[in-house]
Amino acid sequence: MPATTSGANATPNGSAKSRDHNQGNQDKKYTDDQKAAVIRVRRCSATAFYEILGIEKTASDAEIKKAYRKLSLLTHPDKNGYEGADEAFKLVSRAFQVLSDSDKKSKFDRFGGDPDNRFGPGSASSASPFSGFARSPGGRGPMFEDEISPEELFNRFFGGGGVGGGPFGKIDIDAKKDHANLTRGGGMFDTGPQFVFNLGGGPGIRVHQFGGGRPRRRPRDANGNNEESPQSALSALSNLLPLLILFVLPLLSSIFSSSTPSGPSFRFHSPEPPYTEKRTTPRLKVDYYLNPNDVTDYSGRKMKELDHRAENNYVTNLQYDCQIEMRTRNRMMEDAQGWFFQDVDKMREARNYDMKSYSLSEADKIRNKRLAKLGSQNSVVSKNAGEQSTDGSSVSQSSKPPAPQVANHEQTAPKINVAKPTENSNPNETSLNQAVRKQFTGDAERMNMSATSGNSRSSRKLPTSTEGRSTPRTGETLAEWEDRTLSGVFRLSVDPNVKQDAQGHHLYCTQGVREELEEQGEPIRLSTSILDQALVEAGSNTGKATPLEYLLGCWKRVSRQLRSYKGQNVDDAKFEIIKEARRLCMSYCIFAVTIPDMFGREQSAINPLVPHLLVDPEDDKGLCHEFLTEAITRIPEDDTIQPILVGAVEDLSGQLATKTMNDDYRSYLGALRNLVRYPGLVKAIAQSPRFLPPSATAADLEATTLLGPFFAISPLQGEVTTTYFSSPKTRDRNFITNSQRALRMSLSTHQQDLLDIVNHIIKADKDSRERMLDWFALCVNSNHKRRAMQVDEKQVSSDGFMINLTVCLDQLCEPFMDAQFTKIDRIDVDYLRRTPRVDIKEETKLNADQGASDNFYNRPAEGQSNFISEIFFLTLAAHHYGSEAANNKMSQLEKDLKRMEKHIEEIELDRHKFVNDPLRLRMFENAVNKFKDQIEKGLSYKYAVQGVLLDDQNQLRTMQFMRYVIVWLFRLVAPASQFPKKPLKLPLALDQPEVFKCLPEYFLEDVVGAYRFVMLNMPWNISSTQSDELIMICITFLRSSEYIKNPYLKAGLVTIMCHGIWPIPNRSKGVLGDMLCSLPIATEHLLHALMKFYIEVENTGAHTQFYDKFNIRYEIFQIIKCIWSNPLYREELDRESKVNVDFFVRFVNLLLNDVTFVLDESLSAFQQIHSLSNELKMSQNIEQAIRTEKEEALSAAQGKAKSYMQLTNETVAMLKLFTKALADSFTMPEIVQRLADMLDYNLDVMVGPKRKDLVVENPKEYGFQPGVLLGDIVDVYLNLGKKDAFVTAVARDGRSYKPANFDEATRFLSTKLHRPPQEVHEWTALGQKFKKAKEVDDQAEEDLGEIPDDFLDPLIYTLMEDPVILPTSKTTIDRSTIRSHLLSDPNDPFNRSPLKIEDVIPDTELKAKIEAFKLEKRGAKSANVMDTSSG
Repeated sequence: MPATTSGANATPNGSAKSRDHNQGNQDKKYTDDQKAAVIRVRRCSATAFYEILGIEKTASDAEIKKAYRKLSLLTHPDKNGYEGADEAFKLVSRAFQVLSDSDKKSKFDRFGGDPDNRFGPGSASSASPFSGFARSPGGRGPMFEDEISPEELFNRFFGGGGVGGGPFGKIDIDAKKDHANLTRGGGMFDTGPQFVFNLGGGPGIRVHQFGGGRPRRRPRDANGNNEESPQSALSALSNLLPLLILFVLPLLSSIFSSSTPSGPSFRFHSPEPPYTEKRTTPRLKVDYYLNPNDVTDYSGRKMKELDHRAENNYVTNLQYDCQIEMRTRNRMMEDAQGWFFQDVDKMREARNYDMKSYSLSEADKIRNKRLAKLGSQNSVVSKNAGEQSTDGSSVSQSSKPPAPQVANHEQTAPKINVAKPTENSNPNETSLNQAVRKQFTGDAERMNMSATSGNSRSSRKLPTSTEGRSTPRTGETLAEWEDRTLSGVFRLSVDPNVKQDAQGHHLYCTQGVREELEEQGEPIRLSTSILDQALVEAGSNTGKATPLEYLLGCWKRVSRQLRSYKGQNVDDAKFEIIKEARRLCMSYCIFAVTIPDMFGREQSAINPLVPHLLVDPEDDKGLCHEFLTEAITRIPEDDTIQPILVGAVEDLSGQLATKTMNDDYRSYLGALRNLVRYPGLVKAIAQSPRFLPPSATAADLEATTLLGPFFAISPLQGEVTTTYFSSPKTRDRNFITNSQRALRMSLSTHQQDLLDIVNHIIKADKDSRERMLDWFALCVNSNHKRRAMQVDEKQVSSDGFMINLTVCLDQLCEPFMDAQFTKIDRIDVDYLRRTPRVDIKEETKLNADQGASDNFYNRPAEGQSNFISEIFFLTLAAHHYGSEAANNKMSQLEKDLKRMEKHIEEIELDRHKFVNDPLRLRMFENAVNKFKDQIEKGLSYKYAVQGVLLDDQNQLRTMQFMRYVIVWLFRLVAPASQFPKKPLKLPLALDQPEVFKCLPEYFLEDVVGAYRFVMLNMPWNISSTQSDELIMICITFLRSSEYIKNPYLKAGLVTIMCHGIWPIPNRSKGVLGDMLCSLPIATEHLLHALMKFYIEVENTGAHTQFYDKFNIRYEIFQIIKCIWSNPLYREELDRESKVNVDFFVRFVNLLLNDVTFVLDESLSAFQQIHSLSNELKMSQNIEQAIRTEKEEALSAAQGKAKSYMQLTNETVAMLKLFTKALADSFTMPEIVQRLADMLDYNLDVMVGPKRKDLVVENPKEYGFQPGVLLGDIVDVYLNLGKKDAFVTAVARDGRSYKPANFDEATRFLSTKLHRPPQEVHEWTALGQKFKKAKEVDDQAEEDLGEIPDDFLDPLIYTLMEDPVILPTSKTTIDRSTIRSHLLSDPNDPFNRSPLKIEDVIPDTELKAKIEAFKLEKRGAKSANVMDTSSG
């Protein structure tokens, strides 16, 4: 193995240093790209090969090579000095090795995992019993597949370093600096390095070695010279130094140490001079007595140490006595068993053997059980044990006390039931008897109940089975096989001279066990009857490793050994031995966790299982499936297991709460995924207090709840965004897109893992499912403030947490969301009236006030809510407070960033003020840099949020869910249709269903927000079926707009359709345009729906309604322009003008209001821009304050011109379309005069003397095209020019009508706009028509002479044609005037009281007088004409 792989470096002096200390790249620098690449790769799982290379699963070989070439250059340790570059380089190399090999890639795609790992899911070990043997670079075939180092792979790929080999070949790899030089070579009989494998593993299995000569040695010098130099005396002494330390120092210590105890003596029985001072140990409440004179100078700390020492002595001696008596009893039972038959009397005597150490009162049951569990075996095997004092009353620190008399302090403690129950248990046996027997003998008599047991451990020979993988050696007895097997499995030795097994593994010498066996005259060999003591002794002497680490390795070995007996005769004695050894191993694993004192260890602050859960389960230190299964199986009989497992999950959660996606979070997620696969454990986890803390707030959910830290992991965390998008302002679009793709790949994997965890919890049992739903509800209900106008991020959960929650719930909905909606009836709306988990009390309702809503929901519904309803309504709430809130935040963030950028530009204008003051300049730059840093962070966050939200798969899932919501809403508003079985009938019924009116507004708002986001960012993801239903819901609630109270929610429906007609590649009318032109429901109802909302939006109730209406109407214009090519819509408009006259007139009136306003605002803004620009150019010496004021006014005018001009163009274009189609409708008396006045005024501005004031620089920057605008106005004139009412109205405009303007417009049409001669001629004729009409009208007015004031309209001062009396103010006014007024204002113009046109009273008397007045004047005119003629 190369040195780079093993993690060691060869140095000139022969010492090996850890790669962590010397990677060879400490002095190298790195770029941001190199750092980002290392961090991204290291964050990937070791077997996420596609994710590592950043490619899709469908990538071609060329793409794989291209990705490897790029990443290997970025992460190569010789080129990249960032920490961890070498690890990233190895991951990249391994990924390329697998994906560039077709066989390995195929296995990986099919099974996942590393295809070369025989324990992984992608291995073929199940197919071949020889798969997974160690491979050699010089081997042949699949068993010896070539495995090369990352450096070799790099050199091969980029053409550096030759690779030869074969039976006669040679491989020379010149590693980079600080790496060992490795040379493999030889001839036919010395090919390649050695390799070792074993057939099945386990003790007693033969190990074979092939290939190579002698083992490879580490280079001795920098030149790779392998010749050994002679040893010096100093070198020899240094080699002997460890032995001297090991043997000489203890000898010297024993020589010079005193035999007196190191602390005061004490006794346990009762006080007896001088031991009169009573103390009680704090933990076990053991009473003991000591000499007051011995502790006069003891501090509080020393007294605590003394308590601990007394407690240990008490437990140690109790254990010692118990063991002796138990072994005596066991020997008696073995003797009673006999060779051929059992001696019943002896067996009865053995079972009734009086064990005095157990003779304690029943009153001490609970406390003694705990005492028995907390003991340590260290003192049993200690060589420093003292002798009991002669009177048996006082003992030193190391002396053994007599049988204790324990005070009656009842303690509640969890029970530990290590051993299985036996049929031969003594019914009179005390609780301490049972606890000690089960703990330290493992119920040894169970093993001695076999009819084939001998009368002693040394001579028993049980029948052996010829089956099984491990057979006795020739002449080997069962006891010898048992000793050899247990030694190999548990790596124990009772012979101090045997320190390694045949495979070279270190063996733990159990000296204490050996001494006891010698003392009892037993054969010096291991057996299950003494295995418990051996395990405690070995576990107490593991050095830096913990007892649990040692025992977990033993567990895996003994489990493998037991598996080898599957399918064989389970009555085999060897099977029973292994089974018992496995049971004991598990018991002591539990003790190592729950009672570390037993092994001389202090209780750890961190749950001992946590480090082992974080490693691979197949690792010797990991918790494998068998271990967890066995531990969970014991939960009913051992109440210490469940708390320690649940505590491990809680500690995992607590540790993960401090980590981000930049850290190693996958191991925590993997640990929880492994644990939730056990339903029994899931139930306990769900009942943990941390699963649903009673006082958790929105800000605490991610840290204090058990699942919170797992859902909090996201690319939107803290510094993770800047890791993905470092220096975002300097990055091009490709970099950002690739980073977002990598971000989504990591997040998608994480979200799938979260779903797996949640699924296992939900499926475990009913209680766990309910707790899981409660947790989801807690998350959404506590985050209502995320939809506030101003969100305090410190009081709510993060975007990443809530998005993960939403995605998980979306996936939980998938099983019941089929294309045929077969399960949609399972969504029970009455769920909301059965004390729902989702809190909707304070939510705004679709069309009900708070009182009506409370009245409805205070009437509870009967029945039971189902799981589908629970998940459906939780998912709706999660979208509202999760992804939709994130959408809104991203929109606001974009606005904030633009504002901050502008602010930076303004600040930079003041830099010149500090140029000559270095101190103030430095302060200025610091302030600017801090501001820029905030912008950088904000921009990184924006890109990260975009990357998360623009996930195709998640958005498709969201749209699938929203489609279900749409259909469900249709069934509520039209239950008889059972949509989509039957089509909807529009408009909807006037009587709205109460249940719909009282639904939370966000039920529809979620649909609008989701589709608006998709339409704006990824419209190509919307299918044709979804488009149909989307158009239907938009038209339905715009046509029956009274069903929805909020005008901005209806405006969202318009926005969806507007975005849906924007052109995209291959679709000039977007994803909705063609369907809006063809769907029957659209051609029949869309135009009316748009006109209706155009009218409604005049008053939204918001303080911004004046500006909002123009934005909404702009989108309405866009939709009408898209559909206008279909003649069906023109016919629909004509029908509306004839059938719904008042409705149509009101629409046209508002349209004229808009045209008038926006044209006036736009043109006045250009006049202001023209004026201010000239002033600033001409006035070079004006004061700075005045200049600044004028510049600000100019900037405001420019912004105003841009915003209004866009709306002006669309409004005039719409007027042009409508007047061409419906000239008669636009010449109604209520409309025509206002229309004529507006056109005359704007024509005067465009071509009259004031047109020079419209000249500005770069008019296209504002969307101002004077020629196009003038052409549209001319077209409106021409569209209406054939109507006499319009001609008369133009002629009567005394304010703006000027014949010269028409002549000037004619010149523009022919010379500037290049209109066809026919249109120019038509325009000229129309101008003459207006001129003649003006002359006629002036003559008629002159003929009328002085008109009485009573005949004049009080608002416009013209002769009334149809006078009416207003009912409240009693004012007389012309009908056309008041009708026109009411189109914009529903109140009496004279007293502001409400007024309808139906309420006015015709003034027939006044009308008769006016008619008589006109006849009189006309008669007088005729008489004058006759007189003139006669004269």
